[in-house]
Amino acid sequence: MTTTRFSRRQRFLLRLLPWLGAWFVRALCLTLRFRVEGWEDYEKYRAQGKRLIYCFWHNQILYATYFWRSRSIVVMSSDHFDGEITTRLIKKFGYLVAKGSSTRRAVKALLELKRRLEEGLDVAFTADGPTGPIYKVKPGPIWLSQKTGSAVFPFHMQPEKYWRINSWDGFRVPKPFTRMLVRMGPGFVVPPGGEEEHWIPVYQQELDKLRDECEVYWGKRSASPVTSVQ
Repeated sequence: MTTTRFSRRQRFLLRLLPWLGAWFVRALCLTLRFRVEGWEDYEKYRAQGKRLIYCFWHNQILYATYFWRSRSIVVMSSDHFDGEITTRLIKKFGYLVAKGSSTRRAVKALLELKRRLEEGLDVAFTADGPTGPIYKVKPGPIWLSQKTGSAVFPFHMQPEKYWRINSWDGFRVPKPFTRMLVRMGPGFVVPPGGEEEHWIPVYQQELDKLRDECEVYWGKRSASPVTSVQ
């Protein structure tokens, strides 16, 4: 994408902010202590040769970007100025990008994600999209799973201590050296004839369940299998 459509000031910020952002994310996330539950579900799909459609809530972007880094996962990013900053930042963590948004070029971007899945790459979605409403899933991953046979793979990441930004999604910034719970769901594959009206509630329920479990986690002991992942 050419940057000539941006002002001189914006072009300067496009060079500076992704670099600063990537430095901040790495420096902060290196201090976090990750506890991972449900890794066996990830390994199950890998053993089956399934491609994954990672799904998580928008307010977890910061640490999810770090956790799943260097896997050539394809994500959707908008084509406006803020989206271009995000694109350049996540590329520094080994992600690939399909341009689009919930309101513009969305069909083109979904078709691009479908093509990438068919080529053998994984893709990722913020389940509640770029603008919300918060914790309300969008149908894109259901359509992709139905068309490609890839697995919808939800996960939730919950820091024990964090700052909450005053934004539509309550964006979370973990406090340095806090503990982080990563809980992965079993996921599902939508059959070719699957009805969207049936599968969207399934998708919503899986993400809601993971969020509920993670939000109460720090007050109880979990009996789930645990794997440490660096």
